[in-house]
Amino acid sequence: MCYKWKRGGKELNIILIGLPGAGKGTQAEKISGKYNIPHISTGDMFRLAMKNETELGKKAKAFMDNGDLVPDEITIGIVQERLQQEDCEQGFLLDGFPRTLAQAEALQVLLSNMNKKVDYALHVDVPTDQLIKRLTGRRICPKCGATYHDVFNPPKELGICDRDGAELIQREDDQASTVKKRLSVNLEQTKPILDFYEEQGTLVTVDGVQEIDEVFNDIQKKLD
Repeated sequence: MCYKWKRGGKELNIILIGLPGAGKGTQAEKISGKYNIPHISTGDMFRLAMKNETELGKKAKAFMDNGDLVPDEITIGIVQERLQQEDCEQGFLLDGFPRTLAQAEALQVLLSNMNKKVDYALHVDVPTDQLIKRLTGRRICPKCGATYHDVFNPPKELGICDRDGAELIQREDDQASTVKKRLSVNLEQTKPILDFYEEQGTLVTVDGVQEIDEVFNDIQKKLD
């Protein structure tokens, strides 16, 4: 699919930044739909490269099959392959990349070589205590896989699945100690990236604590 939307005759290239639980995925879908630019997640890029059996896709698969991290040079190459596709001619929304300062710097060089640039580094900001509340409140049905949340999407009966009556469980990834550790690691990685884009003059921050539609309204004001 080729997107033809233009913003003042220019591309709209966005980097989406936010900690786990900030609601990036929800906002990414809304931004992509509103501005007709492809939502590109890191996982999607890797899956596409491996499905198409590109040279870089094969190399990435070898690392992933061994349980190793894919080196930056391969990741950057896969990003380049994706951004060169037709649907990115009028812009893109990158979600989950860059994850490190080195990747942000490499992306800047890559885009410059393609005569492109990051127009907005959009940061969905949610305080850590709120993220912990969001992430640790999730409950899963071990039988049907239904997902609930103690605050935002509770079952009709506490601790019981609405569909099959099974007792809901909390995944290990959603336990407080695990969540705090994961957020700490992500926060440490994210801070230099935010500083980098602030220095570039492209950082835009919105309050992610608001209701979903209110967050998106703020995003639209910033982009428009």
